[in-house]
Amino acid sequence: MSSRLPAMVQTLRDRGIRLTAERRSILAGVLTCGGHFDVDRLLSHFRHQGVQVSRATVYRSLNTLVEVGLLRKIDLGDRPSLYEPIEGREHHEHMICVRCGEIIEFVEPEIERLQQEVCRRSGFEPLDHTLQIYGVCHACNCKDAAEECSDPARAGAGG
Repeated sequence: MSSRLPAMVQTLRDRGIRLTAERRSILAGVLTCGGHFDVDRLLSHFRHQGVQVSRATVYRSLNTLVEVGLLRKIDLGDRPSLYEPIEGREHHEHMICVRCGEIIEFVEPEIERLQQEVCRRSGFEPLDHTLQIYGVCHACNCKDAAEECSDPARAGAGG
């Protein structure tokens, strides 16, 4: 965590964004939460640390961190959005389970190559991109299969 904080602070300074005590606390909280987190998880972290920060301040700060490229916001439709630090991390994509909310990160060079090729053919200069694949994870699929197999009404339906 601590090794990434100075780089994030420097990015804010380079962009002319004031580094208030609250913003520094939020940066530290973001790195402590790590991975994917929502606003409630971050607020819970602050409560446990005895740090007073309002929900509105957290939302404003997270939006600023997204705008400057330190965080990525992951829209989950009807669920609360998640955030993840991207400073110093390899670019990756997400598979998102619509049932349990699990997020599986993956890197696929062939997808990256194809995106670059499509952009090149179109004369399009990409600045950034995200790929989010929504579906049902392996665990939920297995759970569904087990329920179907144990459901007496379905047991004889196949044959």
